[in-house]
Amino acid sequence: MRKYKAMLFDLDDTLLDRNQAVDNIFHIMLEKCYGNVDNAMKMEMLRAFKKYDKRGYGVSDKTVVFGSFFDEFPPVYQLTQIQDFWNLHFPQCFSISEHTVHLMKAIKEHMDIAIITNGTTHRQKAKIMNTRLHECFETIVISEEAELVKPDKRIFQLTLNKLQVQPGDALFVGDDLEKDIGGSQDAGLKGIWFNPSGMENDSDIKPDDEIQSLDELLHYLTPKLLT
Repeated sequence: MRKYKAMLFDLDDTLLDRNQAVDNIFHIMLEKCYGNVDNAMKMEMLRAFKKYDKRGYGVSDKTVVFGSFFDEFPPVYQLTQIQDFWNLHFPQCFSISEHTVHLMKAIKEHMDIAIITNGTTHRQKAKIMNTRLHECFETIVISEEAELVKPDKRIFQLTLNKLQVQPGDALFVGDDLEKDIGGSQDAGLKGIWFNPSGMENDSDIKPDDEIQSLDELLHYLTPKLLT
């Protein structure tokens, strides 16, 4: 197998479980705005909240997400300063397992690693600091700072330039077929689709590999790690 020099990662829904973080901030909002809600209604509200959140995924102004949700489920207690609420609580809703941290450090022993993430600098840096990912990654490229957004191939090229690695010597791991896999392949990297839920690929984008666990990335390391 070819020996690669760098492995680049998406952040949300790849290294970090954004879905769980949305669950967490929903429950904070629920307690603050609605008080006691029975379980059946709570599940219905959570489904609606995630529906509105996904429509606004990647949009900085979260007042749109909450506004749509509050229109459907009028709150008992009003939430003021919605954007401040999101910016304060959402980064703290993320967690990362020690296993994933150890895995990143193991990969780092064999090749350069980096993060490329879409989003605002403040919010993405807060997630990274709160989960200690900054201890593993020296190279982190955030779209707001770079003024480039995945799937624009230039954001991948920018990161490779920082690492001084050629595209053919690098892998990109991400969950989004268009932004992560299509974008990285367009820049000349190998695109590895992180697909833990086993979603069907109904797009025209063909990943170079598909994994359901980050542990499968050990396959790309030098054999001595596996012996």
